[in-house]
Amino acid sequence: MLKLKQMAAALAVVGLASPAWGASFVNGGFEDGTTNGWTTGAGYRAVEYNSALTPANYLPGGTRYNAAYNNHSAVVTQGVAPHTDGNLKQVYSGTYSFRAEDIFTGGYASAITQTVTNYTDANIYFAWAAVLEGAHGAEDAATFILTLRNDTTGTELVRRQYNAASGGGGVDSRFTLSSDNFYYTDWQIESLDVSQFSGDTFTLSLLAADCQQTGHAGYVYLDGFGAAPPPPGGVPVPGGLALLGAGALALGFARRKA
Repeated sequence: MLKLKQMAAALAVVGLASPAWGASFVNGGFEDGTTNGWTTGAGYRAVEYNSALTPANYLPGGTRYNAAYNNHSAVVTQGVAPHTDGNLKQVYSGTYSFRAEDIFTGGYASAITQTVTNYTDANIYFAWAAVLEGAHGAEDAATFILTLRNDTTGTELVRRQYNAASGGGGVDSRFTLSSDNFYYTDWQIESLDVSQFSGDTFTLSLLAADCQQTGHAGYVYLDGFGAAPPPPGGVPVPGGLALLGAGALALGFARRKA
């Protein structure tokens, strides 16, 4: 009986000391199957050029926000992303990811954001993949903006901004041109050491937009926002890693006392 009580105590201690996936993140990998924990928005972007686009303008309270277009984005499940010659999987890790903006044309933009406060883990990770239909110039081509900002210091830690201007001038070596003229990436993993900013507030924001002339599509997938690198393919149920570690520690504790 004493050994069982000792094991239970060890499990309780580890459960308190070792939360899985970083306590600050809410549904960072969309494994709820929803956008719970995130703020999303959308609007009509044909009225402005790429240099004027910001995620904030297309989120609730923004000057371009229109709730009627919120359904352009979606939490998606396993499958192949359209217009990538079968090469890009829609989900990087687990069962779900988020697709910002739909796969059709029309001149729209969609945005998503999450803020984490009093962040004390050493690292931040997230994964993204883009699909942009090639056409036009840098100011009116399909485009996206992805940023990670330290709100406490007022600094931008990551900024990924590309467009699908004709000839490939708005992309880099991350991108491949598909057989139907879409520039797309494989999954890109962002990894940041933020240990020097312990206790700060961080915001991840993404905007994906069709071309300004409305005839070419742009969309971006987002996954794995968290304190640990998102493993490709299936992942344990959230909390599973902590429970596994707790079980192993408790087993060792019991053996030492035997």
